[in-house]
Amino acid sequence: TLRVLDLFSGIGGFSLGLERTGGFETVAFCEIEPFPRRVLAKHWPGVPCYDDVRTLTADVLRRDGIAVDVITGGFPCQDLSVAGKQRGMGEGTRSGLWSEIVRLVGELRPQHVIVENVAALLAGPSERRGGWFGRVLGDLAECGYDAEWENIPASALGAPHRRERVWLVGYPSATESGTPRSGQESLGRTGPVSAGS
Repeated sequence: TLRVLDLFSGIGGFSLGLERTGGFETVAFCEIEPFPRRVLAKHWPGVPCYDDVRTLTADVLRRDGIAVDVITGGFPCQDLSVAGKQRGMGEGTRSGLWSEIVRLVGELRPQHVIVENVAALLAGPSERRGGWFGRVLGDLAECGYDAEWENIPASALGAPHRRERVWLVGYPSATESGTPRSGQESLGRTGPVSAGS
């Protein structure tokens, strides 16, 4: 069973989905909003819920006896979505909280990182070479992680609307883990991404 740290937890969608597979157990949440925190406490009694991703560290988790194999997070999309002003992932934006996921990946070195966000992440304006998604891949690469991803619309699962979302799974690169990745089933494209992808 893989131990999950669920960041930007909301009401626990990531954890519910992963735990239903039978291979995952949520060991900690991090959610700042009071109402979702009450929902999490009701459905996962006894699982700690930290309130601010900016103050959550590997040392805090170790102090509380929590070990992590998987980090999940649907970091805020307000600054990426076409429904918003698309200010991007810069410091001081809500979507800039992506940097907190990267920090925790670097501190905790999980086996897997699972991230979800709006499809606009793939083709956002350039903040670094490759745009917003280039930043995501570059940040993970700097931590020693490779990634695979897929853009999945809600309609592919029977919903009456498209609502496209990017799902990314990161894992330690072969050079970091010493384990070759050949033969693994591909989840999506890997490598550099361009705004036209």
